[in-house]
Amino acid sequence: MVEPVVDGVAKPKRRWRSLIFLLIIILLVGVFTYWRHAGPSATTHVASAQAVGVAKVVAGPMPETVTALGTVTPTATVTVLPQLSGYLTDVAFTEGESVTKGQYLAQIDPRPYQVQLEQYTAQQAKDSATLAQAKSDLARYEILQKQDSISAQQVADQKFLVVQETATVQVDQAQIDTAKLDLTYCHIIAPVAGTVGLRLVDPGNYVTSGSSTGIAVITTISPITVIFSISQTELAPVLTEMQSGANLVASAYTSDDATKIADGTLTAVDNQVNTSTGTVKLRATFANTNSILFPNEFVNIHLTVRTLQNVPLVPAQAVQSGAPGSYVYVVGADNTVSVQTITPGITDGINTVITKGLTPGQVVVTDGVDRLTNGMKVTIATPVAAPSTGAAPHKKHLPPAAAQ
Repeated sequence: MVEPVVDGVAKPKRRWRSLIFLLIIILLVGVFTYWRHAGPSATTHVASAQAVGVAKVVAGPMPETVTALGTVTPTATVTVLPQLSGYLTDVAFTEGESVTKGQYLAQIDPRPYQVQLEQYTAQQAKDSATLAQAKSDLARYEILQKQDSISAQQVADQKFLVVQETATVQVDQAQIDTAKLDLTYCHIIAPVAGTVGLRLVDPGNYVTSGSSTGIAVITTISPITVIFSISQTELAPVLTEMQSGANLVASAYTSDDATKIADGTLTAVDNQVNTSTGTVKLRATFANTNSILFPNEFVNIHLTVRTLQNVPLVPAQAVQSGAPGSYVYVVGADNTVSVQTITPGITDGINTVITKGLTPGQVVVTDGVDRLTNGMKVTIATPVAAPSTGAAPHKKHLPPAAAQ
């Protein structure tokens, strides 16, 4: 019989083909698995060292400043008011002109007051003559009294008449002085030195002593002051420094807080705290010789309370916040980074004071922090640099505790 033999041979051939096909599949899966895991892992291992920028912790000074919005306030603002009534005959100043104290500004028609002065002078001359006659009669009466030729009552009456005429002459002199003063008021002068504003009255107008408009307004802008407010929590160190005799520097910056305008000195602290805002007013004085500070202008004031010396400083971007609190990545000698918790102090926006956790000489990561993990290998992409200790004073210098 042929069939069983054929069947017996055919079945082993089919088994061998299936086995070979299965081996090929297993081999392909193994190669694919090796390529997916062994190859990329090696590449990742090589690329695991992260390039970072670093800086060295240094000891240096850090100014502690308080910032506030202030208003430029002249040391004197005077409205030049007429002190008597009359026609304004002359205006001698130019709008926007700088004037000195006592400088001639305007003139009121003096003729009515000159006539009045002449009247008072004539009246005094008349009363002085009457007084002289009364004195002469008194001297004659006293001689006659010694000769018992006149009564004592008549002599006493004459004495009272002399006193009366003397008082009349004194009244006349007071009226003359008043008229002279009025003539002086006709000649209007600058009561203070400063800059004259726009003219408020034109020549030819009739002005009165009761007018509230005035002729012009003069503001003293050199020196000039800035009034600003700080929180009551920031007041104690300011008072401590002032009581020790220190001159606290106040710097004025533009409204955008970008450009310094001038440096001045803190000169006064108000005597009470505003209970509705919890702030207290301070006044700083500026020389303002170039008139760059303008009255009623808004400026930013940076008051330097004190300067901390030899404190650990790191670039502000090195300080991170997260689950452990405030921390930095410290680069070790083997170029691995470790998380170091710190206590940051005041900052100027460029550098930050570290009150606890770091010492000068350590190296911290400043760039590439977001790609790091504890214990990771790093390569230094930039040379180790020390943070600049010339801190920009126009940035806010407040410790986190004070800011809260």
